[in-house]
Amino acid sequence: MKILKSFTGNYLALIGIVILAVIARLIPHPPNFTPIGGLALFSGAHFNRKTAIVVPLAAMFISDLILGFHSTMFYVYGSFLIIAFIGFWLKNNKKIRSIIFASLFSSLIFFLVTNFGVWLSFAMYEKSAAGLLNCYSMAMPFFRNTVLGDLFYTFSFFYGFRLLANLIKYFYEPKKLYRH
Repeated sequence: MKILKSFTGNYLALIGIVILAVIARLIPHPPNFTPIGGLALFSGAHFNRKTAIVVPLAAMFISDLILGFHSTMFYVYGSFLIIAFIGFWLKNNKKIRSIIFASLFSSLIFFLVTNFGVWLSFAMYEKSAAGLLNCYSMAMPFFRNTVLGDLFYTFSFFYGFRLLANLIKYFYEPKKLYRH
């Protein structure tokens, strides 16, 4: 029975995380200020490989069912897959400096991969090194929001999870009675 409760609790927690990420993508927000990068890092650091990959991609797919699909999805989803792999590195290295580094590196990966996809997929930039650099320079205003969103959501997931775990432990662990 204890195993079943644990499995059900974990399953419900995963569904809850995906739903929260979907909602955060759907509510009005600055461009690129989304939870998926932070969710991918968190998933890589806390779940097994299969779950770590499925959770952020499921959140993306469900929200894309509502927001709509686009021609650069392969690059967007691929960048979050890479970010989940960066999260695997955090499994045994969850110090604040490592989390900050991983979040910033993830923002850079997302920026480079998705804008490469834009350059490759659309005719608005010439297919040359100069065109690629132009694409990256035109995307710079969005990079700031990516960095801020990734830092905000990464810390929200990592430390929110820790806070929740501590609260659950505090309220649901049997209390010892002490005599004075």
